[in-house]
Amino acid sequence: MPVPPDQIAALQKLLQVVDTLRSPGGCPWDARQTVETLAPHLVEEAHELADAVARGDMPGACGELGDLLMGVLMTARVAGDGRGFDTRDVAEGITNKLIRRHPHVYGDVAVDGVGAVLQNWEAIKKQEKEERGEADTSALSGVPRSLPALLRAHRVSEKAAAAGFDWPDLHGPQHKVEEEWGEFRRAAAGGDRAAAARELGDLLFAIVNMARKLDLEPELALRGTVERFGARFRYVERNLGKPLREARLPELLELWQRAKDAE
Repeated sequence: MPVPPDQIAALQKLLQVVDTLRSPGGCPWDARQTVETLAPHLVEEAHELADAVARGDMPGACGELGDLLMGVLMTARVAGDGRGFDTRDVAEGITNKLIRRHPHVYGDVAVDGVGAVLQNWEAIKKQEKEERGEADTSALSGVPRSLPALLRAHRVSEKAAAAGFDWPDLHGPQHKVEEEWGEFRRAAAGGDRAAAARELGDLLFAIVNMARKLDLEPELALRGTVERFGARFRYVERNLGKPLREARLPELLELWQRAKDAE
C-alpha cells in the first residue's frame, strides 16, 4: 500500500527542521547535544506519552508522540556526526528487521495465530544473535534491566512463553498464584523479612503470568488502580472536613465508598 504523499511531506519537513536546528546557525542548545545527553529525554518523552494515553487524552498523546518522534530523529541526526550511523541507517535497519521478522507477511510462512507469530519472532531473533556471534543467545536476552520491575517481569514472562516455557491453560498460573500466596503468608507470619520479600516477588511474578494468560497488561492495570486510588483519596480529603489523622476509620471508609460509587 503506497504511503500517502502528505505523510511523506510531513516527515520530510520534520527532518529538514531537525537538520536546521542542528546545523551551524541553528539552535545552540541542539548544537551541543550528544547521543548521551539526548537518551534521557527519550525516556522522559516516552513516559509522558504513556501518561497521556493512560488519561485517554488523544490530542495530548499526539503531541507527546510528536515530541518522541522529534527526539528519535534528532538523536539519529546527532549520531550522524561521527558516531557511526545516521537517520538512514536507523530507518533501513528497522525496515529490514520488520520484514525479516514477519515471514508470514513478506514470505511464505504460515501462522495460525498471535502465539505462532511471537514464537517465530523470538526464533528469528535468536538466529540473528547467533549469526552476529553474540555470547548471550538466551530467549530472555534483550529485556532491559532498567525497565520498571512489573513491565520487565511481563516481558520476561512473554519471552519465556514464546520459547515454549509456559502452562497450556489458565489453570496453571491460577494454581501458582494460590501456591505463592500461601508461601508469602507463611513467610510473613514467621517474621523473616528476607524470606517474605522473596515470596512476595514470586507472588507478583505469578500474578504477572496469570495476567499474560488473560492477555492483560499488568503495568497498565496497576497504573489504573493507582489513578483510581488517588482520585478516591482526594475525594476523602475534600469531603472529610478535618485532618485524616483525626478521623475514625469508619468515617474514612464511608467516604471512600461514596467516591467508589460515584465512579
